[in-house]
Amino acid sequence: MFKKNNYTIQDGIKVFNYSDKVTGKVITFYHDDPFPNYEISDNKLTILKKGDENLFTSSLKKFIGYNKKILEVGAGTCQLSNYLSIGNNNELVAFDANLTSLKAGLDFAKKNEIKNVNFVCGDIFDDHFSENYFDIILCNGVLHHTKDTFDAMKKITKSLKKDGILLVGLYNKYGRLRTFIRKYLFKVFGKKYLMIFDPVLRKTDSKSSKKIDAWIKDQYTHPVERSHTFDEVIKNFKTNKIEFYNSFPSCDFFQSSDENQDVSKLFNKGNEGTKFERLLAQISMIFNRQGDEGGLYIFLGQKKD
Repeated sequence: MFKKNNYTIQDGIKVFNYSDKVTGKVITFYHDDPFPNYEISDNKLTILKKGDENLFTSSLKKFIGYNKKILEVGAGTCQLSNYLSIGNNNELVAFDANLTSLKAGLDFAKKNEIKNVNFVCGDIFDDHFSENYFDIILCNGVLHHTKDTFDAMKKITKSLKKDGILLVGLYNKYGRLRTFIRKYLFKVFGKKYLMIFDPVLRKTDSKSSKKIDAWIKDQYTHPVERSHTFDEVIKNFKTNKIEFYNSFPSCDFFQSSDENQDVSKLFNKGNEGTKFERLLAQISMIFNRQGDEGGLYIFLGQKKD
């Protein structure tokens, strides 16, 4: 799995040293409020239920199937890795730079007897994993918080097998407009403003103070953040010999509106559309649920060399 076994083991987690200052800044940022966080009442059954009820995670699990080697880059507290590991023979690696977050994920796995997740702490730019090893690499909402989004993508792509699937989730330059505006107003009016005008916080139980604080920090005060267009991803896919598979929302703006809001369609083969169609698709994010919830979009690609 690793190019070199130059790691130590801390509380069951394989830990590689890092020296990058940007990585250190992000680790410090998430130390006190790991994201996402578990509810006190969470267990194997509740995580399974939440995942199965979420169209994206349930569709992803079905798409993955069985007997796969999966790497989740930027796993945070490993809720997704733990969910994806339940009820199958897949080998998962939950990789993150934040040891505190991984400890939360490992603690949950131990308590719930989840045994097919490996927990690894390190810097994405240090290139720890063997080449052509993983069938699927997941990196959702992470690369835009590194020092270089597309250099990070290049690094992780090396570890993907030929015909393997890469899932990348990034903030969109157009779709994140409403978050940019809320971020400015948050600086002026404070947390009470967000509790009224942030759509995610309006749905969050006011007793879940840790979840609230984690969301606010992640969306509004992150020290390292960028946003990218669809075309930037397509260009870098081609540079890294990754063939476009599909996206959510779809690059093809003129497909049916129902399909554009159905994230399960992400796992069917699609087309990358034209520049104009992609531009319209991104602008439309401002006015729909993606714009509500931070302007995150997802691209799937398949390695061809």
